[in-house]
Amino acid sequence: MNLSSEVYIMRAMAKRISWLDAAEILGWSPRTLRRWRARYRIRGYDGLFDRRKRRSSPRRVPMETVEKVLGLYRERYEGWNGRHFHEKLREEHGIELSYSWVKCALQTAGLLPKRNRGRVHRLERERRPMRGMLLHVDGSTHDWIPGLGWQPDLIALLDDATSEVYEAFLCEEEGTKAILSGLRSVIEKEGLFCSLYTDRGSHFFHTPEAGKGVDREQLTQVGRALAQLGIEHIPSYCPQGRGRMERFFGTWRGRLPREIQAAGIQTLEAANEYIRKKFLPWHNRTLAVKPKEEESAFVPAGGADLDGILCVQDDRIVGNDNTVHWGRKKPQILPQSWRMGLAKCRVRVCEHLDGNLSVRYGHRIVGWYDSEGKPLEPHQTKAA
Repeated sequence: MNLSSEVYIMRAMAKRISWLDAAEILGWSPRTLRRWRARYRIRGYDGLFDRRKRRSSPRRVPMETVEKVLGLYRERYEGWNGRHFHEKLREEHGIELSYSWVKCALQTAGLLPKRNRGRVHRLERERRPMRGMLLHVDGSTHDWIPGLGWQPDLIALLDDATSEVYEAFLCEEEGTKAILSGLRSVIEKEGLFCSLYTDRGSHFFHTPEAGKGVDREQLTQVGRALAQLGIEHIPSYCPQGRGRMERFFGTWRGRLPREIQAAGIQTLEAANEYIRKKFLPWHNRTLAVKPKEEESAFVPAGGADLDGILCVQDDRIVGNDNTVHWGRKKPQILPQSWRMGLAKCRVRVCEHLDGNLSVRYGHRIVGWYDSEGKPLEPHQTKAA
């Protein structure tokens, strides 16, 4: 039997076409096709390839098992990639078949497309030897929650040495606050790291001329926060430099939406809960690798004022009425025990990740405000 004949028989078994249609396509009589089907029932999957063997192949798979595998994929796991489906067969259905066999069967039946990899020869970039030496951060827009009606962004921070993911969450749009939130989570859990590798998006770098180098003097909010924390910020100038993150997103795009759909999740909050409790631990347990050196480059954040650093901030001049302008808000600075007033003084307004505001004069916090600019603690000031 040639390869094309095998393909149509497998498609008939997968119920993609009828047996009579397969016979017509192959130019066989229905009786001939029934003989081949009987051969498969007796000799298994390998019986389609070689009739010269006088003994059954040790890799023979019963037809009932093949039909069950193809039926499961068609009815419950359509659209899943081969590796993901293979894991589900073993974990949830107790079917112990090799990944190569499952992939070949799905591709032959026309249920799984074949991937043609490029022929460009590239050299692998050496991973950093220790955890915390280099982290990657990026976002990916995708249909992460099937049926949601719009495509959220997935933000992920990944260690170069191990491919361990320290933080991953879905948000409405990748931007300054989303990145700062991810950085804060990593720093609070692991500590300060050495370098951060990112693309040249506008929330990471100012690029005066498209396609040219970034401006190292005019920092974005993210760049300013990294500089204050002593973390080196490395821009990417080629797609290949972001290959590790692209491969990571490719893996998650093939798995996470299917898992979310199977769990019946329909909201951003529930999806983030699922990622944090189940999918992220699975990734770090299954896909992360051991670093070359056991030591860690993470160091404790110590007394760093993460509230005052990992936020959106800018300087303002206090008006004669002791108010400052922040967008359409005018936070009122109340009297301070250590100074008569702050009119005409330069202060720093910080918009924090939770939406609250603080106004700072040097190392003193002269007021906390809610997202509407109304005082939260009208009679207290705090030292930063």
